[in-house]
Amino acid sequence: MKIILTLALIMITQISFSQQSLTQRWQSDTTLRSPESVWVDSKNKVLYVSNTVNFEQKGKGFISKLDMDGKFIKREWVTGLDAVLGIGIYKNLLYAAEANSQSVAVIDIKKASIIKRIAIAGAGLLNDITVDSKGIVYVSDTKNGKVYRIENDQPSLYLENLKGVNGLLAVGKELYVLSDRSLIKVDPDKQMTVLSKGMEGGLDGVVQVKTNEFLVSGWQGLIYHVKPDGSNEIILDTRENKVNAADIGYDKSSGILYIPTVRTNMVHAYKLN
Repeated sequence: MKIILTLALIMITQISFSQQSLTQRWQSDTTLRSPESVWVDSKNKVLYVSNTVNFEQKGKGFISKLDMDGKFIKREWVTGLDAVLGIGIYKNLLYAAEANSQSVAVIDIKKASIIKRIAIAGAGLLNDITVDSKGIVYVSDTKNGKVYRIENDQPSLYLENLKGVNGLLAVGKELYVLSDRSLIKVDPDKQMTVLSKGMEGGLDGVVQVKTNEFLVSGWQGLIYHVKPDGSNEIILDTRENKVNAADIGYDKSSGILYIPTVRTNMVHAYKLN
């Protein structure tokens, strides 16, 4: 009887684990402009959203500041950015990748102003940003398949030969990278381990929900759950409705996933069940 009960518990655990799902909580209004990235500041109850606006026009990008229910605190919180894509925060600084000018804008959060730009010579398309616990910034160059590392405002090439590299996530000493339909872990010695592969949809953003467990967005409108064993499954598919899923943000304290939708000019919030 004990063996049977143990097996039953294992089966229930496996079934529960495999049925991870998302339940929509809200969506913002449609006055964002090509929103590409969401950064969650759960401590201060703020969402920062990058608005690319238009790749053809320099200086038209901006960052919006929303509350945790998707209402604007300030729609054009910081302006004058060049096709802004990925964003990341360390202490009082917000870093923003500018695709048009191939630079990373550094924004003083308290002053709500751009205080400097870090140029990355030879970059093709700066895209996603992550910042580690020491304040070191990593930014992907999707066009050239590279990742740059910025320390003390000095950029250097960190990784290369990564096909279609986009989403980045720094956790502890590891860097997680989305490249070539795969989620890859990079250790401090730059040794790469493919954790999960075969995902479609133009992989864009990655967040960690538990140890060795991730959510990955596919730009065309997919959200994958990547499990500790490396398997992955689609838990949200909005392709039929032509709703994109760009650089996602996640609040571990509430279990809420925030998805910027680019073409429909909204942020959607989902509860992870």
